[in-house]
Amino acid sequence: MTVLVTGANGLLGTNVINELLRKGYKVYGYLRKKSSYKGIVNANLTLLEGNLPDVNGIFQVLGDVDTIIHCAAITNQNLLQYSDYYDLNIKSVKHLVDIAIEQSVSKFIYVSTSNVFGNGKSGVSANESSKMRYPFSESFYALSKLEASRYLKTKESQIEVVTVNPTFMIGAYDTKPSSGRIVLMGLKNRIVFCPPGGKNFVCVEDVANGIISVLDNAVNGASYIIGSENLSYTKFFKRLRVLCKRTFIIVKLPRIVLLFFGRIGDTLRYFGVRTNLSTVNMKAVSINNYYSNRKALEELRLTINPIEKGIEDAINWFKK
Repeated sequence: MTVLVTGANGLLGTNVINELLRKGYKVYGYLRKKSSYKGIVNANLTLLEGNLPDVNGIFQVLGDVDTIIHCAAITNQNLLQYSDYYDLNIKSVKHLVDIAIEQSVSKFIYVSTSNVFGNGKSGVSANESSKMRYPFSESFYALSKLEASRYLKTKESQIEVVTVNPTFMIGAYDTKPSSGRIVLMGLKNRIVFCPPGGKNFVCVEDVANGIISVLDNAVNGASYIIGSENLSYTKFFKRLRVLCKRTFIIVKLPRIVLLFFGRIGDTLRYFGVRTNLSTVNMKAVSINNYYSNRKALEELRLTINPIEKGIEDAINWFKK
């Protein structure tokens, strides 16, 4: 089987390519610059340069491709307008799936986010039937992923479409870095300021293997939350402190303080200043953003590692 992976130099894209190559697949990796790729290289990998939503660099190989795995996305939380997410998170999905249908590609695997589903609370984990709710219903990033997912639903009669919805991924090959910044907080700082909420954390390697399981086990039109452990930020940083062997101090910030900074961020954004501070973002880290991985475990036959593995992988990667 031949697979095309977009976002080949990203945290997830690189890990997906690594696992595909280990399992003997032929892989095309699509990315802006070949020099930014840091993953496994062998005779089964061909890197293609291009900028989505432009798919000219992909068109030439689609006749040889069985499955497209679309990992590329803008995940930044500091963009000011919904339109800032449109080209990569929506337009590229539409272009790719339409051209895949034209070229008779068999399957389109779309990497979305767990936040398109309603987040859970303490003791209650959300699943694939939970509807998106505030604050993610006002997150431009989450809304852009939801719009793309809805477009793909209209194509299920023409191509097999499966959506993978990872939770918060931790692991190696975080070259930007993206989610790994939470690990760097413990590696670099003597004091770590901790939000009052929590997340579902997952090893990026497990998400990559879950995506590969979709190749054989998934049902057309299905969505799968791939996650591992629901942890408060405080518990996550305590585990990180043990694994990185540093005695940084954890200071828990009250929700009211975060919301105060969120208001400041709203004002800055109004005047065109890009910042991660906003009321929506501060409320997102103040809630227990918990999810269930039961469906993925049962239907994709996944084995999920403890999050300690992802943390250790990330620590070793950043230290190298």
